[in-house]
Amino acid sequence: MDSADYTELALRLANADLTGLDGLRAALHDEPWWSERVHEHDLEVLRTVAAGLRAAFDAMIEGDAVHVQAATNELLERHPPRPRLSGHTSNWHVHVAGPDAPPATEVAAASAWGLAQGVVAHGTGRWGRCQAADCATYFLDTSTNQAKRFCSPRCANRVHVAAFRARRKT
Repeated sequence: MDSADYTELALRLANADLTGLDGLRAALHDEPWWSERVHEHDLEVLRTVAAGLRAAFDAMIEGDAVHVQAATNELLERHPPRPRLSGHTSNWHVHVAGPDAPPATEVAAASAWGLAQGVVAHGTGRWGRCQAADCATYFLDTSTNQAKRFCSPRCANRVHVAAFRARRKT
């Protein structure tokens, strides 16, 4: 997993339904080495991490750079990455926690690191929250014109179709 994946992980964790293990496992679907090992105690830790991520994303959306820095640094302090090289002779990659760390430790460190790397790579102006009325999903806008308003084509289509139908009624 590289830094870009860690940024995506931070977004997935912030957007996850963490009311139960199924929601956490769904958020970690791309990382079976974590999702297959999570337990209730991991869920408790990661709820706190997700709240910190959402605070940082909200600060970026509001243009509050001081709070972005404070929230990001707090996550990094509480969940510091402890990088280690893995891969033996091929498929080299870096883990952000020790080999015996519980999933929550590595997911928390990877998310904090992903948030920090995302800010470094993209600044604070490319983060948003879906503008569909029934969605509050955070996203990273990598479009050329930086005009993304929705988390997905599905939300955009729903809003546009509803607006079209409302116009047709009048």
